[in-house]
Amino acid sequence: MSGKYIFLDMNAYFASVEQQLRPELRGRPVCVVPLEAETTFCIAASYEARFYRVKTGTRVREARRMAPNLAVVQARPRVYVEVHHRILEAVGRVLPVEEVLSIDEMRFALMKNERAHARALALELKAAIRREVGAWLRASAGIAPNRYLAKVATELEKPDGLVELRTEDLPEALWPLSLRDLHGIGRRMEARLHRHGIFTVRQLTRLSCPAMRRIWGGVVGERLWRALRGEDLPPVPTRRRTVGHSHVLSPELRHPEGARKTLVRLLHKAAVRLRRKGYWTRHLTVYATQLHAPTWVRKTWVETTQDTRLLLNALARLWDAGPPPQPFKVGLVLGHLVPERETSPPLWPEARRGYHLSHALDRINALYGPDTVYFAGMHGLDYAGEDRIAFGEVPHLESPQKPQPRRVFG
Repeated sequence: MSGKYIFLDMNAYFASVEQQLRPELRGRPVCVVPLEAETTFCIAASYEARFYRVKTGTRVREARRMAPNLAVVQARPRVYVEVHHRILEAVGRVLPVEEVLSIDEMRFALMKNERAHARALALELKAAIRREVGAWLRASAGIAPNRYLAKVATELEKPDGLVELRTEDLPEALWPLSLRDLHGIGRRMEARLHRHGIFTVRQLTRLSCPAMRRIWGGVVGERLWRALRGEDLPPVPTRRRTVGHSHVLSPELRHPEGARKTLVRLLHKAAVRLRRKGYWTRHLTVYATQLHAPTWVRKTWVETTQDTRLLLNALARLWDAGPPPQPFKVGLVLGHLVPERETSPPLWPEARRGYHLSHALDRINALYGPDTVYFAGMHGLDYAGEDRIAFGEVPHLESPQKPQPRRVFG
C-alpha cells in the first residue's frame, strides 16, 4: 500500500536555525541555552555537539568539558517562531499542512492520486525548506500508511532522512527501534513493559492484541497493536488537563521580587493560552525550584474562570503567604480544566466584566501584536519572562496564513 501520510521532523531545530543565520557556527558543536550561565542546561544541541554526547539536558559546564570548541548560544525564541512560519509557507507551496504538531514537527495527508508519488513529494518538501529557508535546516521525513507510523518513521534515519514504511513490511521494519522511539512509550510505560519481559520492539510486536490490551489496561493497547500493523485509525479526541509555563530565572532575578515579576508575566501568558484553547480553570499551582532549599509549592482553588484579573488576585494571595527565599526557576499550572462547551459565561456583573475584558484584550493583541494592551500590573516586566518555546507546543500564529493551491498529480 502506498503511503497516506508524510511527517516532517526538523532536525536539531533551534541549533540548526542558529547555524543557518550565523555562518561562523556552521560545522561547530552548538549548544542552545535559555540564559547565559554556566549552571543552566542545553535545551538543544547540534549534531556536531551530539557527536560528543552533548544533548538536551546537559549542563553547560559539563558540555564545555565534553565538546571542544563548543559554541554556547542563548536562545532566540522569536527568531525560531519566525523561521517556523517561513518553513510552513515553503512547504505549503508543495502540499497543504494537515496539522502542525510543534514548532519542529508537521504532518501532511495525501490524496489518493498523490500516494503513488509520496516519496517524490517528501523530497520536494525537504528541497523547498533548503531552497526557500536555508540549507542548514534539515528535516527527516517519514512516509507511512497511518499518522502514527509516519512520525515513527522519522526516528529511523536522522539527520536529513527519508524513510517509507509499507504495510507489507510491518511490523518487522520497526524492529531496529528502541521501545522509547515509539510515540506513547515513556519512562513509566517502558518500566511496565520490562516487568512483563518486553525489552525490544521485536518482542512488543510479537504480543497478541489481547496481551497488549492487558498491559496497557484498555483500548490504548489495542489501538497501538493495530497502528503498528499499518491500520489507519481515526484520531481520538483529547482533553487537555493543564496549561502551564515555567522559566529559569537569570541571575539578576533570583530573588523574591524577581520571581514574583516573572510569575506575573507567566500567568498573563498562561491565561491567554487558556482562553485560546477554549478552557476554563478551577485551580492554580505556583512553584519555585530553589538552589539550596526544597521546592516551594503553593496551591489554591478558584471559581471556574478565564479571567486574568481573578487569577492574578489568586497569585497575589499565594505569594503574600510567604515567598521562596532562593528562587532559581519558577512556574505555574492552571489545572482542573473545563471545556467551554461544559460551562457558560459568568452571571454576576463584576465577573462578566472581567470575562469580557480579558477576551477584548486578546482580540486587540491578536490584531496589533502581543502586549499592545495589558493590565497595569505587568507594566515594566518585559525583561522578566521573555518568550520560551516548548517543543510540544504549537506557536500561535498572529495572523492567518493565506491558503496555498494544492498540487495535483495524475
